Amino acid sequence: MKRLFITLGALLATLTAIGLFFTNIVMFIKKKSDQAILYRELSEGRFTMEEYHQFNKKNIRIPSPFGYDIHGWFTKANLEKKFIIISHGVTMNKINSIKYMKLFLSRGWNVIIYDQRRHGQSGGNTTSYGHYEKFDLQAVVNWVKKQYGEDATIGIHGESMGAVTALLYAGMIEDGADFYIADCPFSDFKEQLQYRLKKEFKLPSFLVLPVANFFLKLRDGYRIEEVSPIAVIKKIKSPILFIHSEKDDYILPEMTQKLYESKEGPKKLFLAVNGNHAYSFADNKEDYEAAIDEFLAEIE
Repeated sequence: MKRLFITLGALLATLTAIGLFFTNIVMFIKKKSDQAILYRELSEGRFTMEEYHQFNKKNIRIPSPFGYDIHGWFTKANLEKKFIIISHGVTMNKINSIKYMKLFLSRGWNVIIYDQRRHGQSGGNTTSYGHYEKFDLQAVVNWVKKQYGEDATIGIHGESMGAVTALLYAGMIEDGADFYIADCPFSDFKEQLQYRLKKEFKLPSFLVLPVANFFLKLRDGYRIEEVSPIAVIKKIKSPILFIHSEKDDYILPEMTQKLYESKEGPKKLFLAVNGNHAYSFADNKEDYEAAIDEFLAEIE
């Protein structure tokens, strides 16, 4: 009997260690610094320091429903009531969104870029890959409508986790934007974790994920299965432009293909020939912009 208790105790300790280790990685994923992101964007030619300082950026702070402030920049292109909200990916911040801000400003759209929770200057203790982030995005959309009227035209562009956030928001009961551009999202968090566990850690997901799921619910209040754009995609009636690089091996392009095929109503798909994860725009600039222009022309 004593040996049984020792064995059970060792098993419980092992499972606890696995659960804590994995959820620490998920909840507190290491972020890139402002300086590192700025250096990368400058060195890769997204914009210059002169442009960075000359952008007429207005600092905005929007209350999150979770008790912290969402920090962002609002840049006006004109007086029209046309707005693009840009949501960045995990480990990034709003500096990463400046390249997209430039793209839409040049097309006459007023632009809001903001820091997702626990990133940049925004508050929040954990990263939830769109689960809690979708409510912050809702707060940003509501801020635009409160400031500029319910008749404002609003589009949302998201990259990676930002694209997941946009799709999860769009799948809520209140679908508050007129269109969405989803650049390299995963279709299902569980499938993405299974893929990354196999690729990075060589671990069997059927052993790790049930334990991790229990601890994630215990520590951060949600389950892995609740972060699933594919589960809500049929609810989204607004037009969506799906974008993914064919060479992306971090989030596979098949995930975007699956979302595109499942989406009902207005939709468009652009698969970029070049680029790794989140590099569809950087490595296919002309084709990316053409896909944006075609999509906007079709839905306007």
